[in-house]
Amino acid sequence: MDRPKERADAARNREAILTAARKLFAEEGAEAASMERIAAAAGVAKGTLFHRFGSRAGLLHELIAEGAFGLMEAVRSGPPPLGPSAPAGERLLAYFDAMTRLIADDIEISVAYRAIPPHPRAEELHVFWATHISTLLRELRPDLDADVVGGLLLAPLGGDLVPHMVRAGQKDRLLEAVRQLVQSVLNQPV
Repeated sequence: MDRPKERADAARNREAILTAARKLFAEEGAEAASMERIAAAAGVAKGTLFHRFGSRAGLLHELIAEGAFGLMEAVRSGPPPLGPSAPAGERLLAYFDAMTRLIADDIEISVAYRAIPPHPRAEELHVFWATHISTLLRELRPDLDADVVGGLLLAPLGGDLVPHMVRAGQKDRLLEAVRQLVQSVLNQPV
């Protein structure tokens, strides 16, 4: 995500806040990580936190945006298998692996994010993912309704099964099941 140049102390505070927030969300869960505790863990005043992010929603938007826009950039211009020089099947599998990891690795942030209004650029991200998935599916499986099948492949990642499995220590099982699901679409004619 492009940002205007910021002062060195502001950049340090931003990173300290984001690092502390990630750690507290992971350790204490979506509900317990308060703005006060995040500010204390980051070593900044609560006012600095609110000045920088505006609200808990603003902080969550920033945490979500870092990973989402990073993944978008990797899909657009990164190295294979996510980037454009890899074969479509490898890219699709790599995308679903990366997206599943993005959600699962910060599951408490993902859960907390679901309870707030969407990121201001959420529509841009959703359109990008849907277009990426359907474009690859059309190339690989012209017999499918790529828009609907792509949406169906992506939808479970926003559901309740993902946090349930991750919190139960089954992240690897989840990653493998998502891979199997995508692979089944790639290999099975209708």
